[in-house]
Amino acid sequence: MNDFDQVALVLLILVPLGGSLAMMFMSSGQSKESWHFAIFISAISLVLALVIFARYDYDLGGFQFLRTYEWLPGPLDINLSLGIDGISAPLVLLNGIVLFGGVLISQTVKHRTRDFFVLLFALSAGVYGVFIVRDLFFLFFFYELAVLPMYLLIGVWGSSTDFGTFLRTKEYGAMKLIMYLVGGSVLVWIGILALYVEASGNGAATFSLETLAQLAESGQFDSTFQTWVFPLFMVGFGVLAGLWPFHTWSPDGHVAAPTAVSMLHAGVLMKLGAYGIIRVGIFLLPEGAANWMPVLISLGSVNVLYGAVSAMSQNDLKYIIGYSSVSHMGYVLMGIATLDNIGMGGAVLQMFSHGIMTALMFLLVGAIYDRTHTRDISVLNGLASRMGVNSFFFAIAGLASLGLPGLSGFIAEFMVFTGAFRTYMPFAILAVIGAALTAVYILRLLARTFLGEADEQWANLTDASPVEMAVGAAFVGIMIFVGVWPEPLLRVINVGVQSIPGV
Repeated sequence: MNDFDQVALVLLILVPLGGSLAMMFMSSGQSKESWHFAIFISAISLVLALVIFARYDYDLGGFQFLRTYEWLPGPLDINLSLGIDGISAPLVLLNGIVLFGGVLISQTVKHRTRDFFVLLFALSAGVYGVFIVRDLFFLFFFYELAVLPMYLLIGVWGSSTDFGTFLRTKEYGAMKLIMYLVGGSVLVWIGILALYVEASGNGAATFSLETLAQLAESGQFDSTFQTWVFPLFMVGFGVLAGLWPFHTWSPDGHVAAPTAVSMLHAGVLMKLGAYGIIRVGIFLLPEGAANWMPVLISLGSVNVLYGAVSAMSQNDLKYIIGYSSVSHMGYVLMGIATLDNIGMGGAVLQMFSHGIMTALMFLLVGAIYDRTHTRDISVLNGLASRMGVNSFFFAIAGLASLGLPGLSGFIAEFMVFTGAFRTYMPFAILAVIGAALTAVYILRLLARTFLGEADEQWANLTDASPVEMAVGAAFVGIMIFVGVWPEPLLRVINVGVQSIPGV
């Protein structure tokens, strides 16, 4: 292990966190300078994520880039233990990509720009932390660091929606989001304390994920304990993953959030919930997980169908994508619930694919709203003749969403369907029906908004800016690359999936 490997993961946290702290000392009136500095910080973060992913040795497998910093030794045994495996490596890369894209397109943020990026980098540092820590105490700490800035990012820089008689203020969206997510966090914290107390009774008072996993593997956590505690993690983390019926905060949060925050919200934050179910729930409580998987796949299938049907009934572009995210996270939850190596691998790949796809969609919707000041698809029509590049990017993202072969969504959903057919066939059939419904609302959206007869009121619209064009092209390139050649991602993901107990 070289010197870089020893400090790589701590740098992954310190770069955005240090950037956040450094920006506090910048002048509040320097909007352009704040944006340029934010680009610099996010670029370093992306390079670190790329290098770490590229240097992960999938032949060796397991946790790599290991480093432990003692924090509170003694009876509590809390340490900042860092490591990355085949499940977290692609998600770290996803956060780096979406963060960089979100910062680039945030040149439109003129109100308290410095404060906006301070919170955005704090959020991204929390996301990195969740994916790379191997201690339950610090996992919860970084989980909260990732969630709490969302309240201010939406409440201050968000937008209110007045859609006919339908009024949703940004304050409402921010408060609803934080109440749901804090409620889920309470359940997670209770579950963590239950694990600590149970481990203490077995002579190992610790928050270490590695030690707790060894206790679980040796049968120190009895079946009854696992069965009672696992739903705390399934529901607690599931709230952030958009698990039905605790999903209603998500579409409202998406709609109220500014563009970059919507990109990180749907592209990365919702993945923290699914990752938590795998990393904490299934790794530490495998017997309890096996007992509750029929419930999880049932709720996941409701996610798929309910989200798709709800998206079909919306006229607001952001609500369509918000409910689409709920539906697609259902595929992730179903893949996890299969406890099948193919289905679980598909769930992790779907997290990456959906993160890129939905971040691009929110970027494009933000661009449309900046120019038209509306998201009503009954008013927006014929945009392809005015915004050809934007329309092309949206079409690619939409086709990836409905699972077109050759794009990243296809291989991910195919793996989830295969795992579901091998384990829970009736729910697999429901998942396929959900994919058909996705095709309906995506094609309807493309036809009505982009391919209809051009409306004269949009005659002076400008197409994607150079920055939007560059970010959109990069995201489209990633979706095509993963769809055509998923092996670089899957060889890493499969190594991580093989280490999951019971898979």
